[in-house]
Amino acid sequence: MTIDTAMILAAGLGTRMRPLTNDKPKALVQVHGRCLIDHVLDRCVDAGVKRAVVNVHAFADMLEAHVKRRTDIEIVISDERAQLMETGGGIRQARPLLGDKPIIVSNIDSVWEEPHGSALKRLAEGFDPARMSARLSLAAMDQQLGYDGEGDFFMDEHGLLTHRGMMPHTPWAYMGAQVIDPRIVDEEPLEPFGFMRVWQRLMRASRLYGAPLGGFWMHVGDPAAKEAAEQRLAAAA
Repeated sequence: MTIDTAMILAAGLGTRMRPLTNDKPKALVQVHGRCLIDHVLDRCVDAGVKRAVVNVHAFADMLEAHVKRRTDIEIVISDERAQLMETGGGIRQARPLLGDKPIIVSNIDSVWEEPHGSALKRLAEGFDPARMSARLSLAAMDQQLGYDGEGDFFMDEHGLLTHRGMMPHTPWAYMGAQVIDPRIVDEEPLEPFGFMRVWQRLMRASRLYGAPLGGFWMHVGDPAAKEAAEQRLAAAA
């Protein structure tokens, strides 16, 4: 499976990142000398993506001008200036821009190491449309920083996922990147909603799968996590 289109979820308000987001969108916060959105777009380019749909809301003009300077990937803007649509609603609103083939979807607050080559490319190569409607990249709980939850999913030997539910913790955390069949949002209303609503439907149909990231994940959600990520990246440089 070769994927040439990505959806980058960059429209969030970035409230947890304040004061760094008082004058810019979270996507333009720099980590180790590079904006968060460029970390993600670099990974997409490395995976063979040719076109990225980027949704914008907070400081939309600033973000749009920044991403359109890139010459190594086509940028298409999904405009959420009028209303922030959340993760699921953002994909639903951008649906006419995404086509019907599988796409990569990524948040902008994740930076990760790739000791085994492109994680997004491996995620795409393992996507089987016959069995899967979404395939999530999952970080091991002992291979991450900045994530303060107790994990998100259990994964069986075939990669099939079940959510943590009422269990106190799980071995795997969703690290913000997935491959999806974009048609899975077609039945959703055009309104703000979180993508968990779609995942729950896919779990009931045994169509939600996962795969290990295979590297260290840095969830850059607040200034403390940004500093920790920069320290790790600097040490590895």
